[in-house]
This record gives sequence, C-alpha cells and structure tokens, in this order.
Amino acid sequence: MYYPKVSFVVLNWNGFEDTVECLESLQKIAYKNYEIVVVDNGSDGDDAVILQTRFGASIYVVVNDNNYGAAEGYNSGLRYILANLQPRPDYIVVMNNDLIVDGHFLSELVNVAEADKDIGIVGPKIYYYDYKGRKDIIWSAGGKINPWLPHVYHHIGENHPDLPKYQKLTTVDWITAALFMVKTDVIEKVGFFNSMYFLGLEDTEYCLKVREHGFKIVYVPAAKVWHKVGVSIRKANKSYADPSLYYRFIKRNFSRFIYIYQLLILPFVISYWGVLYLIRHRDKRRMMIFLRNFANFILRRDARFLNN
Repeated sequence: MYYPKVSFVVLNWNGFEDTVECLESLQKIAYKNYEIVVVDNGSDGDDAVILQTRFGASIYVVVNDNNYGAAEGYNSGLRYILANLQPRPDYIVVMNNDLIVDGHFLSELVNVAEADKDIGIVGPKIYYYDYKGRKDIIWSAGGKINPWLPHVYHHIGENHPDLPKYQKLTTVDWITAALFMVKTDVIEKVGFFNSMYFLGLEDTEYCLKVREHGFKIVYVPAAKVWHKVGVSIRKANKSYADPSLYYRFIKRNFSRFIYIYQLLILPFVISYWGVLYLIRHRDKRRMMIFLRNFANFILRRDARFLNN
C-alpha cells in the first residue's frame, strides 16, 4: 500500500508535559510514513534538550531563541522541513502541542486529500480534551466566515454534542491551525503564515489565501483529535480579542465597504466580547488584557495597525 509522506510541525512553548502526551499519541498512529518536527518556541527551560533526549531519533527539534507566536513558530518548522528533510513530504500537518490524536486520524485525512487534487487543506473533528468531564463535545468541525456578522469567523459545532450533522465530509471556509494538514504544493504556491499574528487569525487568513488560489478546504469527520482548549492563550498572557489585529485582518482580507461596516458596529462587537469574557472566563487578568488592547486600538498606538 502506498503511503504519501507526511511531516508534522508540533509547536511547543513551556508545555513539556503536554508535548510529551501529544508526541506519545502521534507515535501510536496506524499511518506508516511520517516524521515529526518539534519547534521549541523559546521555552524558558530545557524543553528542547529534554524532548530530544526522551524521543531521540524519532523527532527533529528546531529551537527558536524567542517566543515568536504561533504563525512564525509554525513557519520555523515549515522552513526547516522544506530545506532539510528529504524526500520532500507530500503533506505537512501543523498542530498545537496540547492535542492528542486518534490512531487513524492521519489515514483519514490523507485518504480524503488524495481523492481530490483540488483540495488544499483538510482538518479533523476536534473535540474538547475535557468538557466538564466529557470527551464527546465538539470544539471545531471546520469553520465558517461571514463578513456581515459581528465576528466574521467562527467554529462550526462549537460546544455541541457529536450530532449526525457533524458526521458529513464538508467543504468549509477555514480550519483552525490547532491542527490542519496542507499539501506541500499548496505551501509552495501560497507561502507561509503571516507572522503579524501572534496567536489567532493566522489560520483564518491563510485559509482565505488558499481558497483564493482555487483550492478547497475540507472537514473530515472520521479524523478525530482532542484539544486542551485555551492552554496556549493562558500561558502566553494574550487575548484572542485584540481589536487592532482583528480589524487589520478585516482590512487586509475584505472590501473597504465591509471594513467600514465592521468599524460602524464596533460598539456592539466590544460589548459582545466583554459579555463573552464575563460569562465564559470571569477572569480579571484576561479582561484587563482585552481592555488594554482596546485602548491601543482606539488611541491608534499599535504600530501593526497603523502600518498597513
């Protein structure tokens, strides 16, 4: 049986225990032709050395001198693979370190991707690792983008049980880079992630670019993984709700009319984010991060926003 070559980019930052659990689950998959690159994104301790010692020749380790965020962290792994690993892989999986995978998930992703040359990215059904003691609650079954909504992108199936409607192979607008698999040919045509984004939005924008190049993005329900949602954002002391980057994302990827429309509904969006934080998180520290980001946006002190 032919197994196209797959390379993994697993991103680690001060997450040794999660990374070990992730790598151990990858080592148990049924697929026969894959390699793993761990990118240590400037961890404070000796994660890179300990991981290399523990897993030996079964992994490659790339060490960054700083925490460059998800986008540039993934880019480090992609550059390493394309420059150093031979033969060149047919597919590359980017994934957070706080996931564990089903033993057949990669076989399912590859089978779907191989069946259609127009598919650029495939992604699994992602469950919460622990949702109030349950492991059958969906975090993401692909994603939709609607520029007329207050939040232009969202996960399909979030917080829902695994209903029949989430069992269908579906073309979607985007897939989270918590884990997705992209054809290497697509990377060479589209390029890498936009390193402007530290954590969040890099995957949504990348999927938009992939679709602009004429490729499809497909959700594969038979491929299953479990995600410790929120671990990375809490460690990084960041907020997904950064207005500066969010509106720059809209400005870069949608029409001027939509950008103006989104600015006009800004008060509603801010209220929505605020209520969401109070209901879901009730975390004063994260609320203060959000308010600081909002102040930067209003005062136009964020250079990333000003330098289009």
